[in-house]
Amino acid sequence: MGSSLAYHLLAHPGFTGRVVVVERDPTYARSASALSAASIRQQFSALVNIRISLHGIRFLRAVGEHLAVEGEAPEIGLKEGGYLYCATGAGAEVLRENNAVQTLEGADIALLDPAALKERFPWLNADDLTLGSLGLTGEGWFDGWGLLQAFRRKARSLGAVYVSGAVTGVDVTAGRIAGVRLADGGRIAAPVVVNCAGAGGRAVAALAGVEIPVEAKRRYVFTFTCREPVPGCPLLIDTTGVYVRPEGEGFICGVSPDAHEDPDWTDHPATHEVDHSFFEERIWPALAHRVPAFEAIRPGRAWAGPYDMCFLDHNAILGPAGPDGFLLCNGFSGHGLQQSPAVGRGLAEWIAAGRYETLDLSDLGYERVLAGLPLLERNVI
Repeated sequence: MGSSLAYHLLAHPGFTGRVVVVERDPTYARSASALSAASIRQQFSALVNIRISLHGIRFLRAVGEHLAVEGEAPEIGLKEGGYLYCATGAGAEVLRENNAVQTLEGADIALLDPAALKERFPWLNADDLTLGSLGLTGEGWFDGWGLLQAFRRKARSLGAVYVSGAVTGVDVTAGRIAGVRLADGGRIAAPVVVNCAGAGGRAVAALAGVEIPVEAKRRYVFTFTCREPVPGCPLLIDTTGVYVRPEGEGFICGVSPDAHEDPDWTDHPATHEVDHSFFEERIWPALAHRVPAFEAIRPGRAWAGPYDMCFLDHNAILGPAGPDGFLLCNGFSGHGLQQSPAVGRGLAEWIAAGRYETLDLSDLGYERVLAGLPLLERNVI
């Protein structure tokens, strides 16, 4: 988010200032951007999320044009393999209602009954399904690390300065942002500060006197290979919430834990360890039921990563909050990579022009937090 905003701000014709990006960990070794499943979908229920991702796929398709530096175009390996949501019973009606909104916005989403699912995906167990929702185009996965580095390289080519450090203080003068203080004793004067701190976003917001409902949670990604072919496998979301998608010669998978067992993510190395029983007890049984070929697999490496969850409504919190000049860019709840093109552009417009010029992101504003009014999003993975 920070690098996307830096690029979009410096590319905005109305911006004449300087941009400094403060990176707590310039290796990004423990960043969500590097460790997530890196995918994009239009299958949301909230209009703003659908529109954000429609812009996102257009941007990713033309990433070489947008983020090329000195004629060298980045490669992010975009694969439009689609999302397939599986539903039974009442869940099928939710898919139908969402589909009406998605297709009206121009998303290329098809509803498939069990017979159509079986015809398209012979390896799928559709016997207990009522309906499937499949992204025909515009949905899939990509190299999240590659996108991060492309944004960063382009931003630096336009003049962005990257500083290694941790923000430990936010200076406010007469109700307006004056700058930030760093752990090494340094200070950066600035009339505008944008909090793009990911899992650390809540702590940074508190430095400016702003409380946000964002918690740093831990998510696991597991890999495996399968002996039997599973041709044309999309990013499949089972009725249990378990997801799986192709990755190279194998697959990656995961699932969000139930609320009562959702582990926190902290700086302590113990929270970076993987609980392999989570795969064996929660994920594999669901995979083997939905795709019989997955009954015989070979588990591979696994990793844990941070997940900045907005516990109000699992949607991002964007825009001004607290002192004048302080902006939020937090709580993406797993949607950050795919939303980074539209959010970076939108916040750049807000800073340079004082308003959203191309896509109104105000539904994701801090005002809903203050009012305690969640933005309903029915498609949360």
